[in-house]
This record gives sequence, C-alpha cells and structure tokens, in this order.
Amino acid sequence: MSTIALVGNPNSGKTTIFNALTGANQHVGNWPGVTVEKKEGTLKINDKRYKIIDLPGTYSLGAYSEDEVVARDFIMKDNPDVVINVVDATNIERNLYLTTQLLEMGTKVVIALNMMDEAKGKNIIVDIEKLSKELGIPVIATVASKNNGIDKLIEKAIQIINLDKKTETPISYGKNIDEQIDKLKEVIESSSINNEYPSKWLALKLLEGDSYIHEMIKENNSSHIFDILNDNTDDAHDSIEPELVIVDKRYEFIGHIVSRSVKKPEVEVTTRSDKIDKVLTHKWLGLPIFALIMLIIYQLTFVIGQDLLGGVVASGIEFIGEKAGEFLISINAPEMLISFVSEGIIGGIGAVLEFIPLILVLYLFLGLLEDSGYMARAAYVMDRIMRSLGLHGKTFISMLVGVGCNVPGIMATRTLDSKKDRMIAMLINPFISCGARLPIYLVFIAAFFPKHGGIVLFSIYVLGFLIALLMGKVFSKTLFKGESSYFIMELPPYRMPTIKGTLLNMWDKVGSFLKRAGTVIFVVVTALWVLSVLPYGVEPYSEASILGKIGNIIAPIFKPAGFGTWQASVGLFAGIVAKEAVVATLGMVYAGVEEGTQLITAIQGAFTPLSAVSFMIMTLLYTPCAAVIGTIKRETNSKRWALFAVVYTFAIGWILSVIVFQAGRLLGLS
Repeated sequence: MSTIALVGNPNSGKTTIFNALTGANQHVGNWPGVTVEKKEGTLKINDKRYKIIDLPGTYSLGAYSEDEVVARDFIMKDNPDVVINVVDATNIERNLYLTTQLLEMGTKVVIALNMMDEAKGKNIIVDIEKLSKELGIPVIATVASKNNGIDKLIEKAIQIINLDKKTETPISYGKNIDEQIDKLKEVIESSSINNEYPSKWLALKLLEGDSYIHEMIKENNSSHIFDILNDNTDDAHDSIEPELVIVDKRYEFIGHIVSRSVKKPEVEVTTRSDKIDKVLTHKWLGLPIFALIMLIIYQLTFVIGQDLLGGVVASGIEFIGEKAGEFLISINAPEMLISFVSEGIIGGIGAVLEFIPLILVLYLFLGLLEDSGYMARAAYVMDRIMRSLGLHGKTFISMLVGVGCNVPGIMATRTLDSKKDRMIAMLINPFISCGARLPIYLVFIAAFFPKHGGIVLFSIYVLGFLIALLMGKVFSKTLFKGESSYFIMELPPYRMPTIKGTLLNMWDKVGSFLKRAGTVIFVVVTALWVLSVLPYGVEPYSEASILGKIGNIIAPIFKPAGFGTWQASVGLFAGIVAKEAVVATLGMVYAGVEEGTQLITAIQGAFTPLSAVSFMIMTLLYTPCAAVIGTIKRETNSKRWALFAVVYTFAIGWILSVIVFQAGRLLGLS
C-alpha cells in the first residue's frame, strides 16, 4: 500500500484535506495546534488503497519541538511515497519555508495551494504554472473547505508516486556553504554511520547546528566528522554563522520565486477579520469580552441543556430503569442481578448520562467559537498575562484544548519549543476542568444553585484557570527557571462555522464521554457494586460493606473540607480512575441506601451549599484521572513527574477546599 503524507503549517487546512481524502471524522479547528500527533486514514481509488498520514502542523522541520521531530522523522525514516505540502495561499512566503526544507530532503512533493478563495478576497493573484516551474514540483490550487481541487490533487499525487525521479533541491547556499556541504557529504558517506538519512541532508543539518543530528553523530562514534566540520567552518571566508547563511539563502530563494509568480495589491486589503479584531483583540477590551462570551455560553448551556432537554433524558433513564427492573422480576431473576442492574448500572451510569444534554449544548457552543476562529484570538488576548507570569503564550492553547480532555491538552504541549515551557504546561494542565468533571458540577449545581447555574459553572472554570496560572508562575520561579520563549502565532481569518465541522467537534467530545461511560465507568461501577454488597449477609450499601469500610478509612481526610462521609470519599477515590465515575459512584451508593431516591435529592440531604462548593473545588483540582497520569508519564518519560502530579494536585485541591469550607463557617455560611 502506497503512503501519502500531509504536511503543512498550522491552520493551513491540512486536516481538512485529510478528512476530504479519508472521510475520517478528525477534529478540524480554525486555530493552530489541532493536530499534535500523526493521524492515519485510508483512501481507495480504482480498487487501489492508499494510506494517508496527517502529520502535525509545523512551520519548519528542525528539531526544536516535538511536532517538528514527529513530522521530520516520519518523512525521513518512514519514507512516504509522496508528500502533499499544504500551503496557505494567503501567506505563501511563510509557508514556502517548510517547502524548501522538503525539497532539501529530496522527497517527492506536490503542493496543495489551499485557501485560494481567501487569497482572491485579498486581491492576491498567484500564477500557478510559474510557481510550479520555479519550484520544480507540481502545484494544485485547492479550496479544501469546499472540496475544490481535491480530486485533481490526489490524481497528481498518484502520478508522482509512479515516477522514479525524486525531487532535487534548486537552492544554492553560496559557494562556501555549497563546498562545505560537498566535503561533509563525502566524509559521511565514507564513515560507518548507519542511519536512514541522506548524506547531503545530514551535511546541511550539521552546518545548521541541528542538535538532534549532532547527538546522532556522537552516538555513532563518528566524532571525527566534527573535526572536519570545525575545520571547514574555520576556513570559510564568511564571517556569518553557516546557520544564518543557510536560512538567509532559503528566504532569498523564496523571495525570488514569489516576486515572479505572486502579485499582491500595493495597499493591503482590510478584511472583515481585521475590522472585527480591532474590537475583539483590543488591548483592554479583549479579555473582558472573552470572559463575557464564556459566561453567556455557560448560561445558555443551562437554559437550553437543563431546562429544555434535561428532563427528557432523566425521564427516559428512569423509564428504562423501571422497565428493566420489571423485566428481571418477571423472569424471576436473582435479587443480586436485579440490584446490580437497577442500582449499579442504572443508578450509577444513568446518573452520568442524565447530563448528556448539557454537555452536548456546551460543546456545541465551544465548537462554534473554535470553528469561527475566535479561540485563536482568546489565546492571543491571554498572551500578555501569560508572559507576565513567566509562561509561554502557547501554554494557553494547550489549556484550551484541555477543556475538552486533559489528555490531548497535555499532548498539545508538544508544540512548545523549550523543555521548561513543556514541563510547566503539562504539570498545570490537570487543573483545567475537562468534560469528565462536568457531570459532577451539574449534579451539585442542580441540587443547590439551580437559579445561578451559569455563573457557578463559569466561576469553577475560571478558578481552574487561575490556579493553573498561579502554579505556572510558581514553577517558572522554582523548579523550571530560565527565560521564557516568545509567542508568535498566526491569527486565522474568521470563518462561518460549518454544520459538519461543528457537529464533528461536538461528537468528538461527547462520543468520547459515552465511550468511557460504556467501558471504564461500567467496570468501575461493577467493581464498586461488588464491594458494596460484600461480605455476604451485610446490608448492601452500608458502612458494614467492604466499600463502606474503605470509605470510612478515607473519610477523616476530607472531614476538615466538610464532606467527611464514606460515600463522598469512595466517590473521589473512584474519580482517580475516571472523573465521570464520581457521579456514577454517588448515584449507586445513594440509590442503594434509599431506593427510589433521585441522586439530586440524596445530595441535598448529604451536603450543605457550603460543603457542596468545597466538594466541587476538590473535584476540580485534586489528582487527575489515570489516563492523564499515564499521559504525563509518557510525555515526560518519567514516573517521578507523574507521581509528583498525583501528589501535588491532591494537596492543592485539599488545601483550597479546606480553606473555603472553614472560611465559610467562620462567616456563618452553611
């Protein structure tokens, strides 16, 4: 099976083309940083199948960030049959820098000159034939969002696959650099280096000072190559560092091509996006507008999700529970099975599923913001605050991704260049409230704050962001000292959200939620139900059960925070496996104690408004779920940092919930 790789700058439309080719339901966001790892799909044409690989969006193919390494290693080591380089037609100069590096690799390349409609709107005229001739590779005009040019693009890519000739770089770096490259190339070819990289490309990377290649040469015991490199560099007549000369020559090459094939208006066209950004990204108004938009979304979530749709789902689950119980009784099923289905599965998982309407509505609105391009502005608006705290601006992008799930939020830190920035971003991301915590808040809001649901939910999310930023500041001054990198981010144009894109975005979040409900939470609920009815002969769901005894051991820890009951304790304990399991566990243990009692009613009897707030703060901040812990371990390649995240987040959650509860009591709150 032939392999076609897609590579391009962030927000160039690469993933949109991937979806068009494969039919995959990959999330397409109108902001940089969506693809944080390579994704795979399949295309079938004329009974022949092609593997399509969507590589991380990247501005270059150096080794400064994880996404660059992933993209470069796949192209060089896995050797795809052809690379489709997606280029934003409105920003050709910047996008072609990546193209020059692909040409240097000698790989077969086809350019998808995307967003041609937006280029036309800016009065940018591109001579496709001349651009293709100057680069020496095919260029196909596309508008991926409208599926224009996709068929021609894939047809050309398949033609290139069947050609034996590889692309040759037309770039000259000047006489001195070219000679150094040739000398190093000969030395590398005569050495014992065993690698997948072309010798000429290795020579170029050595002159550029590529740290990844330097380490590889050292590991191959070929340090004599560095002697040749240093001698050549010392003998060079240019006083400028070779790396700067190479970069300058690439841009010189790009400028020469663009001047011949691209015409731009003398006066830059003021677009609709520019006019809107004067308000939404205003120095002083940008942040309050962002906060107001999010508050409105949370308010609408309750108005639409709970008031209009919530009751329907709750009634449906109650109906299913009644019918399931009646059926099991009619077939004389064992009491234990009836208890497991009605109190374990329906009481536990059903308690989670009741809040699907609110989750659907929330992610529908967030999807609309993301598709429109506004979320990129939110990151831009937050940059000044992030820098003042010693954090990289891109950290906020990973935090926004974490609102859906902390796992991709942590993976999104791969786009950060420095280890310091990546480590801080990973360690603070668990404080960002993910979708799995949402049902917990919704239960307690419905029980105690139904008239102020939007404000309470908004406050919880804001608190999570504030704690994350505060801890980021602490880490940047203690564990990870050093200068912060500069934040350079392209703001994509505003676009009208598509129904398909928004629904796919929503389903991406909700589908993952439902999948976890049917797998992880089901396993957790089953295990807890068994513990709640054993040892045989004790009253189910009582303190005498194994579950009750475990809860009583844990409960004293949470007494200062106002929820020192065994039920709340085992709920939090289950949440370490999966946060949704907190509601599932509470739904099971309270339904079991008072059969027929709604979870919200049971919560009102077990908590006070003050202890409810304290409990929500604890669930927001304490130890992340197992999947997040595993992701931190994998991304840091360290068990120690994963354990640190487990302990320090629990400590922060416990301390703040205790402070809130005790301060509330001193103020006379209940």
